[in-house]
Amino acid sequence: MIELRALTSDDWPLWRELRLAALAEAPYAFGSTLAAWQGEGDREERWRSRLEIPGARDLVAFVDGVPTGMASGVPGEDADGKPDPASAELISMWVGPAARGRGVGERLVAEVEAWAAAQGYTSLRLAVMPDNDRAIALYERRGFTDTGEEGDLLPDGVRRERVLAKPVSAG
Repeated sequence: MIELRALTSDDWPLWRELRLAALAEAPYAFGSTLAAWQGEGDREERWRSRLEIPGARDLVAFVDGVPTGMASGVPGEDADGKPDPASAELISMWVGPAARGRGVGERLVAEVEAWAAAQGYTSLRLAVMPDNDRAIALYERRGFTDTGEEGDLLPDGVRRERVLAKPVSAG
């Protein structure tokens, strides 16, 4: 059975556990690195701050009581980094290997979509690594399409993240 739970900053140890697992297991899938969140970067106030983004919704998925995945919905920004009242963003999406193919990713994305619609956003956007075929397939099944926009430059200095989006609406 899949259960989703919204987190508060007091849940930072659980978020930390999953985020470190995600960065260790799938470094190819994230712009952040495990090294950046360990050592000096591994501080309670930093983890709490990540879960205190104004207006965000942070989720953890449990399968049979075991935490197996995570995702966040955050208010979007325009190209200048200013708040975009029409757009939300799906970030920090990850499902552990043992839970893949069991509908966990679908549930997490659907919940972020529902959150975005309930908040009055009309678009949900995300950035994905260009060679993360499994994630891209999930997002396309959920109705996301490539925007054609250039995403962030990757560490190789050549490739960029793909930016996908889909319309969302209340009701």
